[in-house]
Amino acid sequence: MQILVAGAGIVGISTAIWLQRAGHDVTVVDREGPASGTSHGNAGVLAAGGVVPVTTPGLLGKAPAMLMNRDSPLFLRWSYLPRLLPFLKRYMSYATDAHVDKYGTAMSALLHDTVEQHQALAADTPAAQFITTDDYCFGYDTKAAFEADRYGWSKRDAQGVKYEVVDGKTYGAFDPIWGEAFETVVRCKNHGRISDPGAYVRALADHFVAQGGTLHITSITDIEMRDGAVAALITDDGKLSADRIVFAMGPWSREIAHKLGVKVPFESERGYHIELTNPSTMPRAPMMVASGKFVLTPMQGRLRAAGVIEFGGLHAPASRAPLDMLRRQVKKLLPGITYGEVVEWMGHRPAPADSLPLIGANDSAGRSYSAFGHQHVGLTGGPKTGRMVAELINGHSPNMDLSAFDPIKYKRP
Repeated sequence: MQILVAGAGIVGISTAIWLQRAGHDVTVVDREGPASGTSHGNAGVLAAGGVVPVTTPGLLGKAPAMLMNRDSPLFLRWSYLPRLLPFLKRYMSYATDAHVDKYGTAMSALLHDTVEQHQALAADTPAAQFITTDDYCFGYDTKAAFEADRYGWSKRDAQGVKYEVVDGKTYGAFDPIWGEAFETVVRCKNHGRISDPGAYVRALADHFVAQGGTLHITSITDIEMRDGAVAALITDDGKLSADRIVFAMGPWSREIAHKLGVKVPFESERGYHIELTNPSTMPRAPMMVASGKFVLTPMQGRLRAAGVIEFGGLHAPASRAPLDMLRRQVKKLLPGITYGEVVEWMGHRPAPADSLPLIGANDSAGRSYSAFGHQHVGLTGGPKTGRMVAELINGHSPNMDLSAFDPIKYKRP
């Protein structure tokens, strides 16, 4: 078949490669090109244990104090609050124990074998060099802070996430960069790291093109519907049609999804990173700094601090407060580090109200498919999402339950 994939991030490129390997004629359409957004700026962690959503019980009570604390990982552009409120009401409605369990079960099925999924996607391509199999660590400045986070670890226990809890001195002997910064460190096993997320996705895209795929750089301005299903993409270069169309546009998916009748409650969750170029020392593995909910990840030639959450929409410029918070925290944690310069970045994560990505057909005819909404785990879940969508298009039943991700649920009354 002739297939269009809208979006050239990790999800879109993964989908395109798996469809190409099945023998289809695939064109990827993107307004800027591969890894131009979150697929470039993420923390680079293959978070197989990312099975606990942001919306956990008690979040509503904590949020006001977090917003007032300049070292908190939660930020809000207050001018955006009136537009955000309807979404926020739905978003907070999922801060229940029952939903955390539902999310954990669904996401564990999607994420548990992420390293193997990336290795299969990148096998025999130049992209394979960027995949490493490091632990993903969580550093707590006090033992009490770790105990206060027991809820999340109990939910990981329920999903079979393997980890080891060690004291800070023991971990410091393994990775001296941290000194005595943490009293407790959790080392999550069966995880991994991408040493340069942007270069990784671009290498995958180059492989896709080298194998005969087409990369079309243009803006998608609208869609054409026919008989209740999408018939074509309307772009700056004209109308593009195909036998099947996959929407993997990340945070820019909401408007088109709503035109397809997939009325998903959806927002952009703005994420930030800073990078220290040519640092004098590097951590041995990615470290989630629990107090600030950001990750310090060794990259090729630079150290990236990435994370935090800001609600402020798709169009406002970057805020100073999250970037300044990251700078302060890194300086506090690594006071002796030297480096060349600091590079700052802001991007957008696609955030459905229930935190569950949309993976599957948008209509009973199977003319179009959704593959977006992964929030904090787009890099982690991208290859398997692409594989599942390719299997659905090929008429096969994927070997996992996709009902929690079904876009059709948003078409029901």
